[in-house]
Amino acid sequence: MARFLKTKKEEVGLSPEAFKLRGEKKSDAVLLRIIDFDPQKLEEYIVEEINNIENCNKTNSVTWFNIDGIHDEKIMTEISSTFELEPMILSDVMNPHARPKIHEYDNCIYLSLKMLQYDEVMNYISSENLVIIIKENVLISFQERKGDVFEPVRERIRKNKKTIRTSRVDYLAFSLIDVVLDNYKYIISEIGTKIESLEVDLLQNPEVSVLEQINSYKKEIIYLSKSIKPSKEIISELLKMESEYLSDSIYIHLQELQNNIHQSIESIESYREILSDQLHIYHTTISSKLNDTMKFLTVFSVVFIPLTFIAGIYGTNFDFIPELHYKYSYFIMLGIMLLIAILMISYFKKKKWF
Repeated sequence: MARFLKTKKEEVGLSPEAFKLRGEKKSDAVLLRIIDFDPQKLEEYIVEEINNIENCNKTNSVTWFNIDGIHDEKIMTEISSTFELEPMILSDVMNPHARPKIHEYDNCIYLSLKMLQYDEVMNYISSENLVIIIKENVLISFQERKGDVFEPVRERIRKNKKTIRTSRVDYLAFSLIDVVLDNYKYIISEIGTKIESLEVDLLQNPEVSVLEQINSYKKEIIYLSKSIKPSKEIISELLKMESEYLSDSIYIHLQELQNNIHQSIESIESYREILSDQLHIYHTTISSKLNDTMKFLTVFSVVFIPLTFIAGIYGTNFDFIPELHYKYSYFIMLGIMLLIAILMISYFKKKKWF
């Protein structure tokens, strides 16, 4: 399936509010996890039924409700009802191929980002959709499959790190987004290291395999750019947003996110230019090698033109060629041919033609 635009035929014409998965099912079961905390207490558990979390909206502690798996229509319906979320919100959650976006509703802030994974062996980047919903004391996150990308955030909560345990939901949202952006930088760094290492092979041994690698990295850089650039818009919108769900203290952290995403995008553009330069170097090197080969063949041919001419004259079938009957004619002819070849090669070297 296409990596840049994924739409199935059966998705055409669906209602924007339909609870229907618009994409691939990436997990067999839905995992519902809750971390509920404040400066004094911490509770972490797996939820079996949505009905068991109805009190989350009524506590003063921060509740992080994480859903791994977005394909279950029944669970999505129950989440919509329990947290009083508009059907449009959960419909967007179930459309993982939608472009990342941010929107403030009456009772929450909705934002989505692309989480990226990099297969170092195959040089292939894949993505999944991350949705974060910010309410007054509740943060709801949706992932397409179970993963441990947010485990560092969970560990900070478990170890009672002061900032995250004493802050509001908006700081938890910042922490999750920060992990996603840090992962962007890690992937860019890994690909960048491989791109830079291509230069040695490019100059020493510009084979077709090097060209294939350059084209492969170009595709991944384009995919990176397509996945990451919308995040810049989302962070900018968050910085401009004046919402009751965002405290005044969070904006300095959002500024940090903006700096990080700018750095990532600048790095992507730099590597895109490096790949273009490498492609140019490859073609230039190949052309130079071809020119050297043609130069050698041309010199070789030019040297043999007068020798062929002499051999042609004395190879003609005429009886009256005076030199044919001279005792040393053969050796004289060979000497002249050798002398001509030496003089021509010396002349070409003096002119630095080879």
